[in-house]
Amino acid sequence: MLPTDDLKKISFTRSIRDGDLVIVYERHDVMKAVKVCESSTFQNRFGMFKHSDWIGKPFGSKVLSNKGGFVYLLAPTPELWTLVLSHRTQILYIADISFVIMFLEIVPGCLILESGTGSGSLTTSLARAVAPTGHVYTFDFHEQRAASAREDFEKTGLTSLVTVGVRDVQGQGFPEEFVGLADSVFLDLPQPWLAIPSAERMLKQDGVLCSFSPCIEQVQRSAETLRSKFTDIRTFEVLLRTYEVREGKTESSQVEGGGSVELPPCKKRVRSKEANDTNGDSSTVMVRPCSEARGHTGYLTFARLRCLS
Repeated sequence: MLPTDDLKKISFTRSIRDGDLVIVYERHDVMKAVKVCESSTFQNRFGMFKHSDWIGKPFGSKVLSNKGGFVYLLAPTPELWTLVLSHRTQILYIADISFVIMFLEIVPGCLILESGTGSGSLTTSLARAVAPTGHVYTFDFHEQRAASAREDFEKTGLTSLVTVGVRDVQGQGFPEEFVGLADSVFLDLPQPWLAIPSAERMLKQDGVLCSFSPCIEQVQRSAETLRSKFTDIRTFEVLLRTYEVREGKTESSQVEGGGSVELPPCKKRVRSKEANDTNGDSSTVMVRPCSEARGHTGYLTFARLRCLS
């Protein structure tokens, strides 16, 4: 996923090896993370796939089953990992994640503090953003969740970029060793206003804080706390609307007077040009909103630490 170890480096140019993590892609909403083991097999509705057939193929390859079905073997990028990871808690998705990385001004070499590791969806993208010389220190009060996240980061090759700690940041604050060192702080906590005073001490001058909250009441209370030491306080709600693009056909019907009227598009594919000429049908590209749009996830509140005058 990230260039942290030349032996384990995953890119679109190197071949799959025994022990690699791959994303088995059936379609955009059916994917699974699988660890390659030469003696193992993978089975789905398309048949049985031998892992030994995967070894040596580049990421992105199309592989066939014993029944002639196929899947694609993709590299475990943060975008795909977010879609296949185990949901131990509510996670942030791509729209929120990209917004967070942009507004926290994260670049390679940054030191990031995160409280509320959860399932590690955001942490994975933060790690890629700070690579190869930065680091993400993430904390969760729940010991088992932290251990599971640590295992996931080992699978995806992020251990040199991410350190997971068990800590109640709401009650204890961030560790004192980070005072004045953090470029950015991210909070995903039920009571983020309790952790804001500690976050303020951790940030470098002009550093940026982000708090993710599902409820507007949490935003209001956090904003009140931020006013004393922070400036440029802004809250956003990111709503993503995706569209389906597919080929279809329109059917024309003759009417009196020699004209024709175009009927609504049909999803069936046009079989041949001759059929179009005979039936008066024409192929078209149809675009429409997806029926399963993801709605409200949460509010993102950003604030910048005031510089000392």
